[in-house]
Amino acid sequence: MSGHSKWSTIKRKKGAIDAKRGVVFTRISKDITIAARDGGGNSDMNPSLRLAIKAAKLANMPAANIERAIKKGTGDLPGVRYEDSIYEGYGPGGVAIMMSIMTDNKNRTLPEIRHIMGKFNCSLGEFGCVNWMFEKKGTITIPQEGTEEERLMEVALENDAEDIISEDDDVFEVITSPENFNAISTALENAGFNIESGSVSLEPINTVSVSGGEAETLMKLIEVLEDHDDVQKLYSNCDIDETELP
Repeated sequence: MSGHSKWSTIKRKKGAIDAKRGVVFTRISKDITIAARDGGGNSDMNPSLRLAIKAAKLANMPAANIERAIKKGTGDLPGVRYEDSIYEGYGPGGVAIMMSIMTDNKNRTLPEIRHIMGKFNCSLGEFGCVNWMFEKKGTITIPQEGTEEERLMEVALENDAEDIISEDDDVFEVITSPENFNAISTALENAGFNIESGSVSLEPINTVSVSGGEAETLMKLIEVLEDHDDVQKLYSNCDIDETELP
């Protein structure tokens, strides 16, 4: 699972930058809308929605914005209809890049993303060109501070979690199958654990090492792509030494 842990570290660092940029509200609103669309607007019955709302509150999103995002998802509020897409391509050093796109205008988004990739001498590929390099996994993040590791392992494994990672000094990551994500999230909450975040995402099966100029270019590309409003999530199979991260 080292590839998972490495990319998770990068995602957390990039997440902090995203928050500073002010794009976090847009992304969280879309997360809430998707969760409500897929699992209903009752957060007591929808763990994914519950976690998205928690992220919104941690980001100090106004309650009215949260409620509006939920109603968009359930169809109780007219508004923009988002379409989901997956864009795939190659970054510096042959690194695979996958983007989860949410847009109200595919005819606008596709050429914009293609243009960004081209600026870094990278390219989008055909559907399926790199998705075989990834697998879907659920990740539940729990702060290490105040958490009893043995108890966490006991509850997680009793509920069929696949792995628990503690390579990061700040958090435990409970890895689940996509199918068990909601059940394990609920079990951990009921056991009193403080879930910091959680989602079902794509994790690399194997990683590609990049360093030096390629690593620098890749991180700049990721920054620009993640700054695009329609890029909801970005995944890569890169392996970058943490000392090279900004």
